[in-house]
Parts: sequence; structure tokens; C-alpha cells
Amino acid sequence: MKLMVVDTSLGLCTVGVFEVDSAGASCLGLRSEPMTKGHSERIAGFARDAASAAGVSFAQLDRIGVTVGPGSFTGLRVGLAFAQGLAAALDRPLVGLSGLDALAASAGEALEVAALIDARRGQVYARFWRGGVADGPAEALTLEAAAGRIATLAGGAVLVGSGAPLFADVASGRTVIALEGPDPAALARL
Repeated sequence: MKLMVVDTSLGLCTVGVFEVDSAGASCLGLRSEPMTKGHSERIAGFARDAASAAGVSFAQLDRIGVTVGPGSFTGLRVGLAFAQGLAAALDRPLVGLSGLDALAASAGEALEVAALIDARRGQVYARFWRGGVADGPAEALTLEAAAGRIATLAGGAVLVGSGAPLFADVASGRTVIALEGPDPAALARL
């Protein structure tokens, strides 16, 4: 299956084309740049470039995936509108993907993960995994509440996302991966 993923929810503007099968997702074409503004002007060109690098036309895509948040309100609107328009024009299924789930999937094979997005104003958007299974829904937490939850994670846990560096003081024995957006291959696998 050929899949296009679109992510404009955080600090990156990303469009990738992947071949997805039971063995995983292999990248055929990718365009990704750090970007907090200007998504609307660049997203269509990124999609064109990713499809061109993949050697496929838009008509050859089987499915489109897009991050649905949490994240930047304007970035989310741009990505969702573009993906919805493309899916409607191609008559292809559109799949919404949680940015927190994608960040956790970007952490590799860790069994305990805290996906954390800096929400500013003393808060993070967070979701926790134990044993590779989500430990409850996504939540908006104060930094203090999130630190308390992180402290209960095992020593080999991974903190991932733009909010991960905020917890360096309680991350002892845990890996901190500061990502401005999910790994495009993780989006494709989801």
C-alpha cells in the first residue's frame, strides 16, 4: 500500500510517501523542514516533491494519514484542510493520527514511554505507555502533575517530544528525546 503522511501539528512541516506492508514502512519520498509559520504556502509543494521523489503520482496513493493534534491550532488546520482536500479529490481514505501516539511510536521499542508536547503556560500535553500499551488517554497536565507521573516510570523509560526537555531534573536514568515532530515512518506505521 502506498501512503502519504502529512504532519503540520508541531515544529515541523512534513509530507512523506511510504510503502507500507506487514514488514513495516519504507520511505519512498520525504520532505520535512522545521517550520512554525508558513505551512499553508509550502504544504502543496512538499506533497508534490515527496510524490516526485517517490516516483508516484497522487493517483497511485492508496491512503492519506494526517496528524490531528494536539498541536498548533493554525498548523493543524492547514494540514487537515490539505489532507482532506487531497483525499476528497483522489477519493481515498483519510486517517487521523494522534501526534502523541506518533511521538511514542518514534521512541522505538521502549516499553515505558511518556510522549510530551510543550503546551506552554506551565502545561504539557501528555500520554503515557507501560508495557507498550497506552496507560490512559491523552491529557493536558501541569508540569508538576506530569513530573509526578514521570517519576513512576521505570528507569529505562523514554521521554519524547518537545516537552521532554522540561523534565530533565526528574529524568534520571530515563532517555530524553527532544523531537519537534513525530518521525514520519512512525506516522506511516500507525
